[in-house]
Amino acid sequence: MTLERERTDAAASVPRFATQPAGSTGSFRTVEPRIEVTAPLGERYEEILTPEALRFLAELHDRFAHTRHDLLAVRLQTRVDAANGRDPKFLPETEWIRNDPSWRVAGTAPGLEDRRVEITGPTDRKMAINALNSGAKVWLADQEDATSPTWANVIEGQLTLFDFLRGNLDYTSPEGREYRVTAAETPTIVMRPRGWHLVEKHLKFHDRAGRAMHASGSLVDFGLYVFHNAKALIAAGRGPYFYLPKLESHREAKLWNDIFVFAQDALDIPQGTIRATVLIETIQAAFQMDEILYELRDHCSGLNAGRWDYIFSIVKTFRSRGRRWVMPDRRSITMTVPFMRAYTELLVQTCHRRGAHAIGGMSAFIPNRRDPEVTERALAAVAADKRREAGDGFDGTWVAHPDLIPTARAEFDAVLGDRPNQVDRRRDDVEVTAAQLLDIPSIGGEVTEAGVHDNISIAIRYIESWLRGTGAAAIDNLMEDAATAEISRSQVWQWLHDNTITAEGTRIDQTSIVRIMAAAVAELPRFEGDRFDDAISVFRSVALEPEFPTFLTVGAYARFM
Repeated sequence: MTLERERTDAAASVPRFATQPAGSTGSFRTVEPRIEVTAPLGERYEEILTPEALRFLAELHDRFAHTRHDLLAVRLQTRVDAANGRDPKFLPETEWIRNDPSWRVAGTAPGLEDRRVEITGPTDRKMAINALNSGAKVWLADQEDATSPTWANVIEGQLTLFDFLRGNLDYTSPEGREYRVTAAETPTIVMRPRGWHLVEKHLKFHDRAGRAMHASGSLVDFGLYVFHNAKALIAAGRGPYFYLPKLESHREAKLWNDIFVFAQDALDIPQGTIRATVLIETIQAAFQMDEILYELRDHCSGLNAGRWDYIFSIVKTFRSRGRRWVMPDRRSITMTVPFMRAYTELLVQTCHRRGAHAIGGMSAFIPNRRDPEVTERALAAVAADKRREAGDGFDGTWVAHPDLIPTARAEFDAVLGDRPNQVDRRRDDVEVTAAQLLDIPSIGGEVTEAGVHDNISIAIRYIESWLRGTGAAAIDNLMEDAATAEISRSQVWQWLHDNTITAEGTRIDQTSIVRIMAAAVAELPRFEGDRFDDAISVFRSVALEPEFPTFLTVGAYARFM
């Protein structure tokens, strides 16, 4: 169905969607751009998909969708160049930005001065209430990797945020348990929209030439949230704040900045009200941190070390470049290996030189309230991880579970004390080269049959959860999201196509993969209504075929959602 947008320009005599002359020659005609809703409307969906909100989305697409397409084409060429042996590098044409010591980013904003512990999670009502009651300083309200992008999750996640900002958020579980926001002080919300590569297929954008295409997931998530909530956030003493995922270049950052400028004018809020924190989670972006901050400088508060997607990006970028680029079992790729140390230390130094916050990543370990031994190991691992980050100069960190907040806070309290951050710690001692960022061989470690088995099992179990609508899944006492599933399947692809030899002496080829996968599939916890058959099909297509899909979620979304 189409939700027609109301005409607001009373002076115009032509109906809003009528065919109109395009120019003086009269050689072709255009229609006014619009957004069409092609999925059923659930309860209260009209409160989000209002005519005015759809008009705003259409304007965002009319102005910026073509640039998005151009930048995705640049990504494709960059991948081709990397496959042909061209390494990422610090750009000579933007050296002046890196060498100019005078510029700074906008920095903190109300509610973002102290970010020592941030909790991440999806925007369903139950998880949102738990996050808002958690005691964290910031809640990353995730419409991206921790959210399966079903139509219901996308729109009902917007309703969750809409209701909270109006004091109406509650939830009653099927078992009758009631959830309410009871915290005297709730975290500052920083919303994460989907990345540039993802579409929202339940909304179609009709351009001026009458062509129809899927809407951009990024523009939909950002547009609906900022349209409905920017003024409510400002009135509450905060603002519309965003985490920007999967950026690969400063040009992509500039696109976001242009969108922010337009949105603030369109919504009649002051320029600079929007704040962004950029996830540095691709190897390409690691070489352009200064440039990304510069392009967003009037709207930027910091960078985040998106560690799991960063590892995935390296595997993806260099997957066909030979044995030098083959990584060992996933568990061997820790934050202390040299190339990860180089990446995180450069991030802290770059942020603090520019007045930006450096936010650490998320340890995958989670507690288990039914197993004290598992919980003890998780708390110890998280404490060590956060102690290292605080000592390195990070201003805050992520956790995925409320029970981890006291542990993470204690490590940052020990370093920060009463200070809200440590941006004044410049880390002038850090010198990171391109070779250090690309130093994969120094990892060491081995590929084992157990590692292959675990990657297959984790990827299939996560994909099954994702297909059922759950994007953050506890698997083997680790919090898995789309990023960790991407590491698992991309490593399997790389090992298979490199004919890697395991520590046990087994060549990873089609025969051994079939055998190991059969064992992993036999162990799957089947249940009525599960999606394991579909998950296995997805895994085969993204890990075992000659072609390597850039993101497993793209094809799975197109086929199953």
